[in-house]
Amino acid sequence: MDRRSFLLGASAALTLPALGAQAQAAQITGAGATFPNPVYQKWAEAARAAIGIQVNYQSVGSGAGINQIRNRTVDFGATDAPLNAQQLTEGNLLQFPTVMGSLVAIVNIPGIQDDALRLTGPILADIFLGKITRWNDAQITAINPGLALPNLAIAPAYRADGSGTTFVWTSYLAAVSQEWKDRVGTGTSVRFPAGTGARGNEGVAGTVRNVRGAIGYVENAYAMTNRLAATQLRNKAGNFIKAEHKAFMSAAAAADWSVPGFAANVIDQAGPESWPIVAPTFILIPTNPTDAARSASVRRFFDWCFANGSQLATDLEYIPLPESVHNAVRAAWRQSFSA
Repeated sequence: MDRRSFLLGASAALTLPALGAQAQAAQITGAGATFPNPVYQKWAEAARAAIGIQVNYQSVGSGAGINQIRNRTVDFGATDAPLNAQQLTEGNLLQFPTVMGSLVAIVNIPGIQDDALRLTGPILADIFLGKITRWNDAQITAINPGLALPNLAIAPAYRADGSGTTFVWTSYLAAVSQEWKDRVGTGTSVRFPAGTGARGNEGVAGTVRNVRGAIGYVENAYAMTNRLAATQLRNKAGNFIKAEHKAFMSAAAAADWSVPGFAANVIDQAGPESWPIVAPTFILIPTNPTDAARSASVRRFFDWCFANGSQLATDLEYIPLPESVHNAVRAAWRQSFSA
């Protein structure tokens, strides 16, 4: 499927029949990760028509989403950076994945089209470390024979807010660059040695769109909706891979969901066709909800998404979870809310 054509073919809201008394209008609120915002908005639109649950989701970043659910100001929080077992216990929270997505590097270089530029993980790390500063640097031109790269300053754009997208991005850079791991490390908020900060995936996409020579990292859907040029990346097998659905699916197949909190690591997986930056995104809900009915509506909404939302996710080039993971999440719900 053409990466730019998904909006033209995006599914209309699913119109399953209302489910009797269960279809009474209910409202739930959520906040957090910008990474899954496009698919959450599509799911919310479709579920409202199908099961009568109105979802108000605010795309404010993973850090803000974690804080809001800890403070119980929303019914669910969303994060791309999973909490560990101790954090979940201390916060009386249950964590579960909803979908997987892919991060891409986007660039604004005159004359360079989508998928034309090749980059490697170490080169990306050196760009964001401030060590590679111009697009015609010898390290970049060496892996892009025949591509006319200008003598143009590189302008890195990164997330200024607490961000699970940054957690995924820095986890990748730390996996491929020892210097990045030692100097910067991983986290939802790190001190970037070079570049300019912007809020949200939306802000990074906007910065790259408006600044000549810019490079940034966003969830793939933001690259498509903003019609920005994504780059090829060299994967662990040494192959340069385009940012496309089959490459995302190849990486996702390696996920191990048996870890606590379903916190599977899909960064830099082996496989000749695997995209190197794929990650799940997560929902946090209280195990001691103040409003049992709203908590039940949250679970019912995501249960509907698991059963009916996979095509909507695929249309946006997210990666639906396997049915076995859906069932494991449902089992975790039953265990935590059986009373």
